[in-house]
Amino acid sequence: MGFAVFLLGLFLLLSKPNWVLANTEIRALMDMKAALDPENRYLTSWTINGSPCDGSFEGVACNEKGQVANISLQGKGLYGKVSPAIAGLKHLTGLYLHFNSLYGGVPREIANLTELSDLYLNVNNLSGEIPPEIGNMANLQVLQLCYNQFTGSIPTEMGSLERLSVLTLQSNHLTGAIPASLGGLGMLMRLDLSYNHLFGSIPTKVADAPLLEFLDIRNNTLSGNVPLALKRLNDGFLYENNLGLCGAGFLSLNACNASELNPSRPEPFGTGVNGLPREIPETASLPLLCNQTHCSNPSKSHHASAAVATVVITILLAAIGILTFTQYRRRKQKLASSYEVSDSRLSTDQAKGVYRKNGSPLISLEYPNGWDPLADGRNLSGNAQDVFQSFRFNLEEVETATQYFSEVNLLGKSNFSATYRGILRDGSVVAIKSISKNSCKSEETEFLKGLNTLTSLRHENLVRLRGFCCSRGRGECFLIYDFVPNGNLLRYLDVKDGDGHVLEWSTRVSIVRGIAKGIAYLHGYKANKPSLIHQNITAEKVLIDQRCSPLLADSGLQNLLTNDIVFSALKTSAAMGYLAPEYTTTGRFTDKSDVYAFGVIVFQVLSGKRKVTDLVRLGADACRFQDYIDPNLHGRFFEYEAAKLARIAWLCTHESPIERPSTEAVVHELGNCSSCL
Repeated sequence: MGFAVFLLGLFLLLSKPNWVLANTEIRALMDMKAALDPENRYLTSWTINGSPCDGSFEGVACNEKGQVANISLQGKGLYGKVSPAIAGLKHLTGLYLHFNSLYGGVPREIANLTELSDLYLNVNNLSGEIPPEIGNMANLQVLQLCYNQFTGSIPTEMGSLERLSVLTLQSNHLTGAIPASLGGLGMLMRLDLSYNHLFGSIPTKVADAPLLEFLDIRNNTLSGNVPLALKRLNDGFLYENNLGLCGAGFLSLNACNASELNPSRPEPFGTGVNGLPREIPETASLPLLCNQTHCSNPSKSHHASAAVATVVITILLAAIGILTFTQYRRRKQKLASSYEVSDSRLSTDQAKGVYRKNGSPLISLEYPNGWDPLADGRNLSGNAQDVFQSFRFNLEEVETATQYFSEVNLLGKSNFSATYRGILRDGSVVAIKSISKNSCKSEETEFLKGLNTLTSLRHENLVRLRGFCCSRGRGECFLIYDFVPNGNLLRYLDVKDGDGHVLEWSTRVSIVRGIAKGIAYLHGYKANKPSLIHQNITAEKVLIDQRCSPLLADSGLQNLLTNDIVFSALKTSAAMGYLAPEYTTTGRFTDKSDVYAFGVIVFQVLSGKRKVTDLVRLGADACRFQDYIDPNLHGRFFEYEAAKLARIAWLCTHESPIERPSTEAVVHELGNCSSCL
């Protein structure tokens, strides 16, 4: 009897039934939970007695075999670590932990996830070196590690990821040279290495990567000749703030001298030359000590070696100085907390605690004259100084207007700001946006440039900026806008008939036209100003005034904020479907990105829904009014205008940006509608 039980147990162990696999995965998930959410605040649905495949585990999805295949926990506020226990989820294909506050290192055991295709760990506080074992993850297609605190060099083993198409490592503390092995990635389309401390030159092999469309190496300490092959990328190649780079045919780069064009320099981490080590950075500019047949005489070799040593020591000392300074400045620009806050009302102190939580970008960095860069007008021309002075408010005016930031005046908040209703001394009602200095650009000139952009915007369909106030004592910048009384466009979507918020047809058409005109102004149409891309157009950014006219909010605001804050704001935009599809591959905004978001809003206005479904799009394409016109209108609309607006929305949301019309063309087309005027 005992022997039979033993055989049965052995059979069950060897056959690995589903319940055994499920128990293994549950144990791995529970270990992960303990590390990711040590206080059990966000993953309460993960329980030891639960089933990860029945939908009860938040953010967990399984494949058809009942195996955990996807973990999506982005933006959950997690502040723990990534556990080595993740290696127990052998069938994981997607891991999305971005937009949290995770710290610690990436466990080497993560390399055991050989079926993983998407790994998103960006916008956290992860540190340490990038595990070279990641190079063993043969199915990896997207690797996002940007906006963390990783140190060390980029592992050469990443050159083994044959299916990798996107690699983003920007805004870390990475050092060393760019591995030439990355050029062997035949599927690589996007490579972002900006805002690190990389040195050496750009490997020719990387420049020759066959499918490469985007390469960003800005704000490093790279040097040497830029390969001509990168000219094919056009605007997809970004290289500013690398003072040692040179090359012909690239805007803002000087031509290289003879030493910088030395073809004998080994590429970083590439094949050695005549016995030189494989891991010599190109920055060293080592001369070729031996030719193909014999070496030079010993005395010349000795002098050459001494010269090389002198050059290497000089460069290393300079690099250390540059890296120390750059690391200090970059440490001020890191985003420490990136999760969004709910829309419930908070007290003044609570609100400030939310959007300043763990703030670090400028916490110990003051401008030369405190927070107020305009105190003595030292960097402004006479005309610019007059313009700025006409917009300036003092702190007393701001505090009085908001009743010292009373809770009853709090209109809302985000992960970087809080907005209050206020009344100025002249009796006018304003909205005052308070932005922590942690969220503003650290460079004084960049901050002033962004402020200048905001003050220059004048259009009937943009929310008007009344003024601003920079307070050193409070560590905040206040933007004072006209108050728009009827809320934003979201208030008029997904409403019930009879609640007073159903928009009439003529009002909807007018709103669409006004939004188009506002965007066209930003893009430079009929405006004596440079083109400006909004980048974050959503229904929430469209405010409705007392005449039911639309006004775009936050226009130009991204020019005042750190890149980290702008980047984190995209999460909501992407979740609601406003983000143009090409952004996932290019990582750049264009005027056609704004056009795409405008098309989504047109669909929302026509359908009265926040979520634009495939049924709405298909209905618009086939002119089936019942599929895309808000039933709350009860048929009170003009079919000709509805068909035209639907067509405009359909074209504006075309997958290809080339096929989308310009805002100028949209405004012209809307002008041909009878009631659009």
